[in-house]
Amino acid sequence: FFFSHQEVVSEEESNGVNLMEFSDEILLHILSYVPCTDLVLNVRRTCRKLATLCLDKSLTHTVLLQKDYKVNKDKVKQLMRDIGKEIYQLNMAGCYWLPSSTIDHVTRCKNLVKLNLSGCHVTSLRLSKMLSTLQHLRSLAIDVNPGFDASQLSSECKATLSRVSELKQTLYTPSYGVVPCCTSLEKLLLYFEILDRSREGFMLSGQLMVGESNVPHYQNLRIFYARLAPGYVNQEVVRLYLAVLSDRTPENLHAFLISAPGSFAETGATKNLLDSMARNVRLDALQLPKAWINGSGLLQHLKFNNPFYFSFSRCTLSGGHLIQRVINGGKDLKSLTSLNLSGCVHCLAPESLFRKAEDDIDSSILESLVVSCCNLRHLNLSAAHHHSSESIGNHLCQLLSRLKHLLSLALPVCSITDVGASVEKPPTTPNLVPQTFGRKVRIGIQTYPRNLGDQANQKIESSVFWALMGSLRFLETLEIIGSSFSSAMPRNEPAIRNSLPPCVRAQSVGDSEVAAISQLTYLQSLTLAQLPNILTGSGLVNIGLQCQHLRTLSLANLGMMGKVVYMSALMDMLKHCKCLRDLRLEQPYFCAGAQFFQALSHCSSLQRLCIVSRSGTLQSDAVMSFMASCLEVIMCHMFMGESLTVCKNLQQSIVRSFQAERPALNVVIFPLLHEDLTEVIRDVPMRHLDEITLFKSRVAEEPPNLWW
Repeated sequence: FFFSHQEVVSEEESNGVNLMEFSDEILLHILSYVPCTDLVLNVRRTCRKLATLCLDKSLTHTVLLQKDYKVNKDKVKQLMRDIGKEIYQLNMAGCYWLPSSTIDHVTRCKNLVKLNLSGCHVTSLRLSKMLSTLQHLRSLAIDVNPGFDASQLSSECKATLSRVSELKQTLYTPSYGVVPCCTSLEKLLLYFEILDRSREGFMLSGQLMVGESNVPHYQNLRIFYARLAPGYVNQEVVRLYLAVLSDRTPENLHAFLISAPGSFAETGATKNLLDSMARNVRLDALQLPKAWINGSGLLQHLKFNNPFYFSFSRCTLSGGHLIQRVINGGKDLKSLTSLNLSGCVHCLAPESLFRKAEDDIDSSILESLVVSCCNLRHLNLSAAHHHSSESIGNHLCQLLSRLKHLLSLALPVCSITDVGASVEKPPTTPNLVPQTFGRKVRIGIQTYPRNLGDQANQKIESSVFWALMGSLRFLETLEIIGSSFSSAMPRNEPAIRNSLPPCVRAQSVGDSEVAAISQLTYLQSLTLAQLPNILTGSGLVNIGLQCQHLRTLSLANLGMMGKVVYMSALMDMLKHCKCLRDLRLEQPYFCAGAQFFQALSHCSSLQRLCIVSRSGTLQSDAVMSFMASCLEVIMCHMFMGESLTVCKNLQQSIVRSFQAERPALNVVIFPLLHEDLTEVIRDVPMRHLDEITLFKSRVAEEPPNLWW
């Protein structure tokens, strides 16, 4: 939104439209889409009318810098100088590229009520100085890094913290952070990102340091949320936070959520906490580690008020228990808007004792769920085998089509296949290839419709998935992920060298199912992983043409594993993706060459690119040309099969050539199977690592609007 007064006049003469003749209300609405830094530092200098409008309270009340990758220290300084007193909410989350001294300028925002500094470099002393001046602050988000010392916080800073009612704290070191100072907490969000080993290889302890033993104040707490990264230290530290809760459960607690990967054993203290919750509180949101739910009668005793979020991810909860203990036999759950059953392999079966994970689902359980939770907006059924029976009208896709309010949906690949098309025994058709990385096998390709319209017409009347996509017209996020898919890049472990074969029921899912997705006109985020019957990727082209709002695209292990069969279609698709901002590709033997990057250059809005490819290759000159032509790209992560020397040279060339013009530039190019990969990963900014570099299902991962 950069223009001068002369440009405005020129536009008038050519189109006969005078922008300045629009009403103030319309102009304010238009200006609300412009980054605040551009409004204050550029647009308002074009003419007197815009100078006034750009400083309207509706535009300066809330300043969002969290994804303004062009902002730098000088722009922040000028912005705070010009409108600091008018800012009531400031979001600088993930501005990792700004030096810590930038935070000093926040002191000009005397009226701040809400401040998000997650991902910013803030020392104890700087935090103390800043918070001492923000007497109206009620909501705060910060990181607690190694070296944080609560004893350096001044009495004025602690006075401000005592009035804070909402705190989000990301921990990179064992610490209570500022929690003990926040005596009025109503909402507490904790993200545990502590590594088990230091950079030098020493094992870390989860015990808090001397002087960190102040007791947190939870008496007013309404929302408690904790998300743990893998590692035993994170588990040790979160137990210390929970210890106080187990002594006295807040009476007003209505949301209790703990997201913990792997095994997180229940202890006597946590059992006391859950028993106390069952006696004293009525919840609206619940998520617990699987070990706390599996085999216990906890859900039978917990009481719910008007629940809006449930997550039973990776639990062995059966469908019978789900209906009886959570959904109350199908009553009073119209308030539920978000449900995460990812990895809950028996959740659509009446019982789990003698059931195999691959057995057919009980459609009556899913029907009860759909009827009871008719206002669901976010539903995750991934990481499980949900196989429909041959009963007419009871296919999973047919039942889900009743959920007209869905905005995001995650399904396993094997759940979307038509029962008649599913394969009950290992396939013998020549187009299917063993999902291994071994010696390539020459095979024949069966005949398939080359014309996309003909292909779509063949499926439109009979495919239950096509009908589902047609009924969910307002869906914004879709994930179709193989039930046995695992990314080659786990969080804190070496790269996985082999993947499990896809489910037998998924063997027929391919190009026509992908083509069906093109009906989602408002689709913004799409994830496709482990679709074995992709032959050409022709459906991708239709998605590129029809889904013009697509911003995030993640493709992984499509078709045969020894060859990227969909490369031509992908390149055709990318030419139409003008709004695409994030692209993640994970595919063995991927060739990131000149043709690919030339097609990718059509994505003029692209900001982040991640490619993960065992035995993959790249052309350094093509990468450099792409970076030069796509001026918005600020993240380039490539984990390929190239040598360490090639990777380092290319990374250095990109940084040297573009860092000065792109302050937020983050480049990581590294061999995927190198033993030091985990050390490289730990230096990636959390924003990129969590949002794109690491593969995971994100539908209903957290309650909606948990933070801003």
